[in-house]
Amino acid sequence: MLREERFELILSQLKKKNKVKFEDLALAMHVSEDTVRRDIEQLHRNGLLSKVRGGAMLREKDPLSFHDRQSFLANEKNIIALKAQQFIKDGMTVFMDGGTTIGAVANYMPLDIRLRVITNNTSLIPVLSKFKRVELILLGGIYDNDLAVTTGATTCNEASQFIADLFIMGTCAVDAEFGAFATSITDVETKRTMIKSSKKIIALANQNKLRRTEPLKICDLLDIDILITDLASGDQELDSLRNLSVQIV
Repeated sequence: MLREERFELILSQLKKKNKVKFEDLALAMHVSEDTVRRDIEQLHRNGLLSKVRGGAMLREKDPLSFHDRQSFLANEKNIIALKAQQFIKDGMTVFMDGGTTIGAVANYMPLDIRLRVITNNTSLIPVLSKFKRVELILLGGIYDNDLAVTTGATTCNEASQFIADLFIMGTCAVDAEFGAFATSITDVETKRTMIKSSKKIIALANQNKLRRTEPLKICDLLDIDILITDLASGDQELDSLRNLSVQIV
């Protein structure tokens, strides 16, 4: 079977099932799983699907509404959230921006942790209400219903008044050469403001967002201290990021 024919079969299976496994595709096409992995990698690079552990699924469409994204890749978000806990220390001032993965990070924090959290993410209000020692500062601005955040000049101006020990930042795409990306210009402006006002930057990205770009660049990877993904730190999918200054977790 020619490579182009394999591509067509993979994409047709995805349209029918939304998710496919390496072993099932290898059996259907009478090729090795390594061949399937290479095919899926090429289709992923071309933006035609998203890689997941053990296979592929229809590409995540950014930006989905906040409510659409809440149940998307929940296991991957939980892995990232648990990995992030080691960097959140008692007494810190922490920027948290928008995104459902940020909500998972907050949800996994110890109930007795003492923090100041500064955010434009309105979905964090019910999450953080159970943390009696967390001071929540909600940034003003124009409310974006799709992203569940406040945005605009007011948001950036208020954020710039603080210096945070840590910024936990959501991303829409991360690429070793081109940096970290978002899909909204106002979201990018908020993230850049928080980066400038933070001592340490943590970027969050599930495996579907790696080796991808979006139209709007947040920053170079040199501006990020730590990249947390749902992959094991030794996974070969992260090899392109290893010679950079960013710590991979």
